[in-house]
Amino acid sequence: MLLLFLAVGGYLPIGPDAAYVLRTVAATLALLIFSRSLVSFRLCRPWTSLLVGVAVFVLWIGPDLLWPGYREFWLFRNPLTGAVRSTLTPEARTSPLFLFFRIGGSVVLVPIVEELFWRAWLMRRLISADFLSLPLGAYAASAFWITAVLFASEHGPYWEVGLLAGILYNWWLMRTRNLADCILAHAVTNGCLAAYVLLAGAWQFWL
Repeated sequence: MLLLFLAVGGYLPIGPDAAYVLRTVAATLALLIFSRSLVSFRLCRPWTSLLVGVAVFVLWIGPDLLWPGYREFWLFRNPLTGAVRSTLTPEARTSPLFLFFRIGGSVVLVPIVEELFWRAWLMRRLISADFLSLPLGAYAASAFWITAVLFASEHGPYWEVGLLAGILYNWWLMRTRNLADCILAHAVTNGCLAAYVLLAGAWQFWL
């Protein structure tokens, strides 16, 4: 359901802020209705998962901090990837309600939904049609890299750090064989990024 709203959200006759809130609510309902039996929150390596999440965050913001204007290079600003431009309106940036949904969506919902899709389903589905017969973290080189590249592609002008994140999250699932640890790492990355966006006013990281 979340992926459907991501696909059609730009065509709805509502503003981008309301569309984001709508996607967050839809994802919450989908998670409650369909995914409760699929998600286990029993952690295997919680402290290391926290460190993995922080490492991905540092990799995410690092290039822009080290090389101002880095995202203006043609590899990150072109018709295929788009350009670094926040879609948040000035009103949304000062709206406590919108920021609540934005932070809640990025820290809680997005890690669960994306890890279920990318690592729990797609990585195994690319190995075998009977993906449920495979354990979490099952490895095949093609599945590993296709998942990482597709994960990168959904991050637009941040595709290269999205690729690094996809590689690290894939690797972490292989090491832990535990989806909850990947969800935690992903949530920590998004939480750190949300804090950075708000404290530094770096709204461009929220596309």
